[in-house]
Amino acid sequence: MRKALRVLCALLLFAGGCLIARSLYMRAKAELAGVLIHRAWDQSVRTGEFRPPWPWADTHPIARLRIPRLGYDEIVLEGATPRTLAFGPARMFSGARLGEPGNLLVAGHRTSWFRPLQAIAQGDRIELEWFDPHGGELHRRSFEVGEIRVVDPKDVTLLAPTSEEALTLITCYPFGHSARSPLRYIVRAVPLGPRV
Repeated sequence: MRKALRVLCALLLFAGGCLIARSLYMRAKAELAGVLIHRAWDQSVRTGEFRPPWPWADTHPIARLRIPRLGYDEIVLEGATPRTLAFGPARMFSGARLGEPGNLLVAGHRTSWFRPLQAIAQGDRIELEWFDPHGGELHRRSFEVGEIRVVDPKDVTLLAPTSEEALTLITCYPFGHSARSPLRYIVRAVPLGPRV
């Protein structure tokens, strides 16, 4: 009986150690990815060419998204695929491209990149910075939050193309680590003044 108890304790300690090691590995990997993404953004801005954050990356930084009141500052990646969204907010291919008229769609996870959106309010300013790889110019645009909605995933009204310029941020709802996310949280912002 004593031997079985010792073996059980050893197995539990080993399993716990494995879980802690895995958690530390995932955290370190996320931290390193963030550093590499910011470095790739800085290089892209400096050189005027898109730079992948690591050689085998299937995405690259395309913009910087800031929400000053929330202290939010993240790099936006190209292509909102599940793999890309693990590393940051990303532009959805179905939306407008940066600098083009239309509805620019940016998605992010509710548990990480877009969790701060739970504190966003109408009238908040959102700043977007991107560069044109053809001309190498850095562009800045300010938006004002005009609408915040929680909708059914089938309601894509705010994700539809628009003739006027708009910035739409999308995440799942409710926020946090709950097992279910049956709804979508959508923030629609409109431009403030002319493009700089």
